[in-house]
Amino acid sequence: MAGDEAIRLVSYDPSWPERFEEERVALEGAIGEWVVGGIHHVGSTAVPGMEAKPIIDILVGVRDLDEARACFDPLAELDYLYAPYLPEQMRWFCKPDPAHRTHHLHLVPVNSQRYRDELAFRDKLRSDPGLAQRYVALKRELAAGHPSDREAYTDGKSTFISRCL
Repeated sequence: MAGDEAIRLVSYDPSWPERFEEERVALEGAIGEWVVGGIHHVGSTAVPGMEAKPIIDILVGVRDLDEARACFDPLAELDYLYAPYLPEQMRWFCKPDPAHRTHHLHLVPVNSQRYRDELAFRDKLRSDPGLAQRYVALKRELAAGHPSDREAYTDGKSTFISRCL
């Protein structure tokens, strides 16, 4: 996506869980009526000690993708920008914009494989330090090889993630 910032991994920041919790409270107030599966901290910033892009990934369980469209206006008021990334699987937002991301928000149906996989992968990384170390090594390699190509960086992680699930 044009305008994307470079891929940059940083050391774990102990403020990431607090930043998630602050955002969770704001999201609950804005879109709580559409949340059916909880609001979860996912991605590498949700794994204590893990290097990550300094972007808080948030998974919100919704009933279905059509109903999730009702969240667009309330999310815009919280500075979330909708992007049609994998629209058959989720409604994806970044905050505040693609060039300066602080948060990624994934509205995903609770009955979908994607929803289950996001939580399962996070939990595996949290419970298996060796797996987490291998994942960080892969992310470093991908970030070095694709410093400004998020699509290649993300695609490069897919096989590893699939094998873990």
